[in-house]
Amino acid sequence: MRAHSGDRPYACTICDKAFSTSSGLKTHMRTHSGDRPYNCTTCGKTFSESGTLALHMRTHSGDRPYNCSTCGKAFSQASGLLVHTRTHTGDRPYACTICDKAFSKSSNRVTHMRTHTGVRPYACTTCGKAFAKTSNLARHRVQVHGLEQERWRRLVNAPVP
Repeated sequence: MRAHSGDRPYACTICDKAFSTSSGLKTHMRTHSGDRPYNCTTCGKTFSESGTLALHMRTHSGDRPYNCSTCGKAFSQASGLLVHTRTHTGDRPYACTICDKAFSKSSNRVTHMRTHTGVRPYACTTCGKAFAKTSNLARHRVQVHGLEQERWRRLVNAPVP
């Protein structure tokens, strides 16, 4: 019943995020500890939640149960279909608060905001040059340092603290 009442008595001692169940807090704590107890038996990738592993398994099985009613394109997750439908509707619900440019995905707005703030959270581990986008860091690592894509993929996914 707590989920419907809004009562959240289980608070994280690290970031103050609160949860209605102790299991919700336990799962959340893995974001701070880095604990990833669920392993993909196909590729070895690890996850902090069993549900995320289940979604990941669709990348190996090819299961794409969500289909666009406009063009028929199929997706492994409902969220992918939702974002895709915006290409047909033109819906761009995520607007920049500074220049009013709008985006169909919130992550694209986050990246765009870095053009205004100057934040560059991704640094090259070889020379220290920082970038606003992981793709720019990846290109830099290949073009400037001659690293192969396989190697830089492991280095790109950790934002600078």
